[in-house]
Amino acid sequence: MTIVGLTGGIGSGKTTVAKQFASLGIPVYIADEEAKKLMNTSKVIKRKLIQLFGEEAYINNQLNKPFIANIIFNDKNYLQKMNGIVHPKVASHFKKWLQKQHAPYIIKEVAILFENGTYKQCDYTITVIAPKKLRIARLLKRDATTEAKIEAIMKNQWTDDEKVKLSNFVINNTTLEDTKNQVVKIHTKILKFIN
Repeated sequence: MTIVGLTGGIGSGKTTVAKQFASLGIPVYIADEEAKKLMNTSKVIKRKLIQLFGEEAYINNQLNKPFIANIIFNDKNYLQKMNGIVHPKVASHFKKWLQKQHAPYIIKEVAILFENGTYKQCDYTITVIAPKKLRIARLLKRDATTEAKIEAIMKNQWTDDEKVKLSNFVINNTTLEDTKNQVVKIHTKILKFIN
């Protein structure tokens, strides 16, 4: 099965692009969503996160995101430890999911595809880019957040230039119509490559 990694900085529109591929009949695995589900359902992950962050890590059996976000933004060691707990579980979940797919290829959307080395497990990679001002505007509209918080997240991610260097394809996501056309072109190219 051909694995196509999809990534992009926060607010670039990865999810929009993922939906475009899904509309073409391509199965999409969104690693962050699966990680969130597993953090709330896996007893092993829960136990380990409580050991790491303390009892406050969960409220009413649900992950206490603001509490954990505050810790990991201020201390990279905690982020690495948390990823060390969650990523292996997501990886095994993905393997099981992959075995059930019957499409020519699949899309695996990972926010930190290059940062965490996941791109090495992909046959092709796509990076979604967009101008910084547009990304910030999208995030302010979407999330209850501040420009300062968005800037802090952006600083923790690789730059578009760093990602683009390692990418097979780049989608410049500024308008929906243009993005749809770029997705169709890439879809056609991938099908040619794998057939």
